[in-house]
Amino acid sequence: MEVKPKRRNAAENGETAEDLASLIGNGEDLAPIVRHAFEMRWPETLLHQLKIIVKKKEVEIEELCKTHYEEFICAVDELRGVLVDAEKLKGELSSDNSKLQEIGSALLVRLEELLGSYSIKKNVAKAINMSENCVQVLDLCAKCNFHISKDQFYPALKTINLIEKNYLQKISVKSLRMVIETRIPVIKSHIAKKVSDEFNEWLVHIRSSAKVIGHTAIGHAATSRQKDEAMLERQRKVEEQSISGLGDFAYTLDVEDIDEDSALKFDLTPVYRAYHIHASLGTLEQFREYYYRNRMLQLNSDLQISSSQPFIESYQTFLAQIAGYFIVEDRVMRTSRGLLSAEQVDAMLETVVSKLTSVLEEQFSLMDSATHLLLVKDYVTLLASALRQYGYEIGVVLEAFNKSRDKYHELLLEECRQQIVDALANDSGKQMVMKKDSDYETNVLSFNLQSSDIIPAFPYIAPFSSTVPDVCRIVRSFIKGSVDYLSYSVHSRPFDAVKKYLDRLLTDVLNEAILNTIHSSSVAVSQPMQIAANITVLERACDFFLSYAAQLSGVPLLERPQANLNSNIVLKTSRDAANLALLNLVNTKLDEFMALTENISWTSEEVSANANDYINEVLIYLDTILSTVQQILPSEALYKVGSGAFEHISNSIFAAFLSDSVKRFNANAVMAIDNDLKVLETFADEKFHSSGLSEMYEGGSFRNGLVEARQLINLLLSSQPENFMNPEIREEKYNMLDYKKVGIICEKFKDSPDGIFGSLSNRNMKQSSRKKSMDILKKRLKDFN
Repeated sequence: MEVKPKRRNAAENGETAEDLASLIGNGEDLAPIVRHAFEMRWPETLLHQLKIIVKKKEVEIEELCKTHYEEFICAVDELRGVLVDAEKLKGELSSDNSKLQEIGSALLVRLEELLGSYSIKKNVAKAINMSENCVQVLDLCAKCNFHISKDQFYPALKTINLIEKNYLQKISVKSLRMVIETRIPVIKSHIAKKVSDEFNEWLVHIRSSAKVIGHTAIGHAATSRQKDEAMLERQRKVEEQSISGLGDFAYTLDVEDIDEDSALKFDLTPVYRAYHIHASLGTLEQFREYYYRNRMLQLNSDLQISSSQPFIESYQTFLAQIAGYFIVEDRVMRTSRGLLSAEQVDAMLETVVSKLTSVLEEQFSLMDSATHLLLVKDYVTLLASALRQYGYEIGVVLEAFNKSRDKYHELLLEECRQQIVDALANDSGKQMVMKKDSDYETNVLSFNLQSSDIIPAFPYIAPFSSTVPDVCRIVRSFIKGSVDYLSYSVHSRPFDAVKKYLDRLLTDVLNEAILNTIHSSSVAVSQPMQIAANITVLERACDFFLSYAAQLSGVPLLERPQANLNSNIVLKTSRDAANLALLNLVNTKLDEFMALTENISWTSEEVSANANDYINEVLIYLDTILSTVQQILPSEALYKVGSGAFEHISNSIFAAFLSDSVKRFNANAVMAIDNDLKVLETFADEKFHSSGLSEMYEGGSFRNGLVEARQLINLLLSSQPENFMNPEIREEKYNMLDYKKVGIICEKFKDSPDGIFGSLSNRNMKQSSRKKSMDILKKRLKDFN
């Protein structure tokens, strides 16, 4: 308690003892006063004052004691009584304490026993808890061992993770905890190894199974394609019936039962197990990388072509392996929840597309068979179709077929060339005889070669030989092969390309083979005739070829082109060449029959009333040839052959007069030839009218081919041959005759000498007059020339 400044100031100034006593009475602190007194060197004064105060207090005490003495004595007496009671109470307390100590000792023993029991209970409870933890851990360890023994690795890892998370730190038994801590990594390593071994076995197994998976998927794609083609064919027939207004329409709904083939139900359990195990072990990224790396190694190995086996023998296995590979990867990517990313699958696909493209281009360059090219191409398109169902597009690979398109068709053209050459070589040159309707349907109706919708009576003799249906089959096969190659690739509608190659087949192959046959040296007369007839039918078949190509190319009926093939013109030219070859052979044969320089007596003394013998053979031959031509060739060809033959006869007659072997001839020979000409002219008129040509060629006749010979004979038999030099008469009667040739022939014309009575006959007078006119003609021609 602080001293008030007033008090301190008073003490410092040497206040009286009363004031100091007052301070002491108030209980104030005297330390400052004492310190100040010593500091001011006044201790004796302070001590003196204190003594004064003591004396005063003693006086006060004595007075107080005197005043309260009686009361003090009474209090002392009472205090003595209290002391007696206290002693009594003390005895009682001592007695009670002894009793209490006696009783408390037993209780203390009991208490110590109770505390010991509580300690034991606590320790037992703790031991039980520890035991329970150990038992649970041991149960989990046993459960883990059981799972491992059953190869149930994922539950085993779950159990181990449960031990590590919830039990391991609670195990108070250090030795047990250390054993478990030591065994856990070993168990995890064992599980990882077992899973890796199982996964590696799966890698080997799935690679060997990929071939079967791919074959099955490609087979499904082929089946689906066949169903689509059948549906399109039905649709085409319905369209044709709808356009023609024929037939009743029946619509059906095809319901396909989708039953996944057992080969496509492959087992991915090892993959899922490995995925979950590595996810539990925390090594999922390493497993992803391991999976991708190994599968890429397998893919690169699958893309290697074996050099010990031809590609045409191994391409199906090669392509099926690729298909199976990606079907597996598609299933893995969709069901493994992140094991394989879309980017990794795209990288795999790019690798396959690049390698497969280079392999196909290389193998296509080595192939020398169109069939092999088509087989491989067809299987690759089925591969593309199968992969497309799983979301993979390999359209770039199909570009390789476009690059090899020309080579394929060159090989196909060569194969067809050999087939056509063989067909022409094996042709008998005779018209086909069909004995039953199946033959007619196979060889005529199937190629639209019929000239009428009415089925003929059997046996039916066709106007063509066996070459025509054989060639039609070859061309149809070519169209099918061309469309097959160009379909399901970069060409959605390959009709234009097919038409181009079809023109090449008909022009460069068929036409060339026909021309070679026509121009061969060992051709009989019937062969070019039959070839011309065949070409006529083939020209008609070109419409079928074009329609068939459009049909296979998927061109709707209403959109099919109306234009003809360019090869029609070429075939028509070849038909003209065949007709010309026929005519040349006929003319050659006519030359053999006629041989006028040998068959005619140029200086005969007798006049024959009949035609020469050779003319009968000529007529029989012409009748046979023209009748056959009329049966199998168009009227135009008949007209050309007939006109050409008669014109050749005329030229032969003219040439006989000009021949060097005929030095001279007389009027008898001319009259004999005149008789021959009359027979030929009569036959020509009859044949022209009987063949119906008179209706087509009004004012025409086969007789026109004999006009040059007729004019020459008329001139030689004329009574005034000198009129030949009259321009008007020559233009009217002898316009086909040449001055020079007539001059040469007239120089050889020598009339017969007079007989014994020749001078008496009128005939000799006419001959003499004609001879003079002939002499004048000779002289004038000589001067003219």
